[in-house]
Amino acid sequence: MPGGKKELKNSPFASFIILALLLSIPLKAGAAAATAAARPLTAEEKLWLYNLRQERWEANSRQILQRISSFRGETGLVVKDLQTGWTFLHNDEARFPAASLIKIPIMVACFKAVEDGRLDLGEKYVLRRQDRVGGSGLLRRMRNGRTFTYAELIDYMVTHSDNIATNVIIKRLGFDYISGVFEALGLQDTVLNRLMMDFRAREDGLENYTSAREITGLLEMIYHGRCLNASISEKCLDVLKRQKINDRLPRFLPREALVAHKTGQEREVCHDAGIVFSPHGDYIITVLVRTWSGPLTTKTFIARLSSYFYQVFKT
Repeated sequence: MPGGKKELKNSPFASFIILALLLSIPLKAGAAAATAAARPLTAEEKLWLYNLRQERWEANSRQILQRISSFRGETGLVVKDLQTGWTFLHNDEARFPAASLIKIPIMVACFKAVEDGRLDLGEKYVLRRQDRVGGSGLLRRMRNGRTFTYAELIDYMVTHSDNIATNVIIKRLGFDYISGVFEALGLQDTVLNRLMMDFRAREDGLENYTSAREITGLLEMIYHGRCLNASISEKCLDVLKRQKINDRLPRFLPREALVAHKTGQEREVCHDAGIVFSPHGDYIITVLVRTWSGPLTTKTFIARLSSYFYQVFKT
């Protein structure tokens, strides 16, 4: 990420850092924004809003930092204001098992494949017995022989985090093609090495990885219409806005907040990453957690962090 890191001064939590990117980002959401682009802020308005974010952070920081430091596990966290660039970083470059967050860049690869002529969204796939795997999703409850379009499979992959749909898509596009799209996106921490729920491959040392920094960067590209292009960005954002698993980032937020996001959960990891559209300004929050506390405790931890940072953005 561009810009320099600044340590929190006069704080015992010196390892927690703020990245100020005050004037380094575009001023409108572009084709991928969920709401109409507002009038661009002047430099003075951005400075005023940035200072307000900082004041709100200082008012809420102790509660947030204590919550992070007392949690049993490792947390990677990025929160970025999409208007001023005010950013909070904690352990943002650490690589975590990606779990279902890997489905965000896979979705990008799907829409790129459509543009490349490698995939037709109307193409049909017939569900087979050998496709079945465990974990989340709707397809595991559907009968063999049922037909789905790839447009439906992409939607299930993200909105219901469907592992069967994801594996069908990976096999259809191929690991090499998907990895090539990851490379085109500039992803280095984020890699696809195995199918979903393939724990034998995991035991052999093959894992899918990502970092809070890269997932945040990918969501920012989607928001600004720069995820390869505006059309792909808009399609990705539309799917993320239809997310059905809302037990983490949106859980304690008011109805006024719209969260376009993707969850992830697997053995000892639990994540959520998304774009929050609110009357107080849009921002990205990415929370990656590796823990032994159990999924219910971890989901509540993520939900509480989300609600605390929402207070930072209230004006």
